[in-house]
Amino acid sequence: MAKDTGPSYDDLATAFRHQNFDPLYFFFGEETFLIDELQELLIENALAPEQHDFNLDVLYGSETEASQVVGLCQGFPAGAPKRVVVVREFEKLENNRQFKDYVEQPNPQSIVLLACASKPNLSAHPYRALKEHATWSEFESPYDNEMPGWIEKYVSGQGYEIEPRATQMLADYVGTDLQRAASEIEKLMTFSGDRTRLTTDDVLAASGQTREFNVFELQAALGEGRHADAERIADRILQQASNPRGDAIMIVAVLNGYFDKLWKLQKPGALRKNKYDLAGEIGVSPYFVEEYKQAARRYDRASIADAYAALLAADYELKGGASREASLIVTLLLRRLLPPAVRPVLAE
Repeated sequence: MAKDTGPSYDDLATAFRHQNFDPLYFFFGEETFLIDELQELLIENALAPEQHDFNLDVLYGSETEASQVVGLCQGFPAGAPKRVVVVREFEKLENNRQFKDYVEQPNPQSIVLLACASKPNLSAHPYRALKEHATWSEFESPYDNEMPGWIEKYVSGQGYEIEPRATQMLADYVGTDLQRAASEIEKLMTFSGDRTRLTTDDVLAASGQTREFNVFELQAALGEGRHADAERIADRILQQASNPRGDAIMIVAVLNGYFDKLWKLQKPGALRKNKYDLAGEIGVSPYFVEEYKQAARRYDRASIADAYAALLAADYELKGGASREASLIVTLLLRRLLPPAVRPVLAE
């Protein structure tokens, strides 16, 4: 049975755009970017800008207390069909249990959005009452394999297209951070100028890398066992970086995602599946599945486990665990990440 997480983001966004509002919403979960987007859509479609002064309250639970908020929710609109009350950090609202009675009889002339930045104890009031009586939804962080589709959909919603390779590069670069993905897409639209199709060159330009020397060429060189090329590319990236340590941390993050995909391909029978099934499982375009399959044949589970240990150690060093130069940390890392058959012997 599928997990019940309430109405989807798309369903809620569509309802808001059609001004189809319920009196009370309860949103919670780790993915606050989607909650932020829905909050903006709600305000934009529920109230005209000139109605905000007397009919809109956006509060933070850590800065107020329940009786004040309940009073605002029970108020009447002034010169508008509805009033809107948004409470962020609802889990931090002092005495928020007082909302139990309001939840059972919400004011039909208000639209109230209560948002928690994590999943609260849904068996305790007022959360139990909210789940029973409010329109609620849980927003979880996406999985890696969901990011390319999300990026394509978000780009399309901005009136743009994006090349498959650019989608994959961006997904590898941002991980599962939707806020970061949206910010990077905004940058790409700026770099694209008058064009409405975002390209791999736009992704590279926005990240300060070049067509030949970038982290995606680096991971391809690793997967193909091209030791000299991998070191040369990493060295050039860090030479050109305004913040070498920051770029080195980015390299580690992208490579960690790369080995996540290779790990998934170690499952029995995985490499015999068709490219479309594999694309969905590992979160890449079908265009690039063969590239990952070839790399997965060069690694076994033990060598990927070693790679994870090396990446974790490098991340620790780069974030303050050691005083060595970023370039040296990355060079030593790459030697540990190469497929076993081509791994150089390190001096004792």
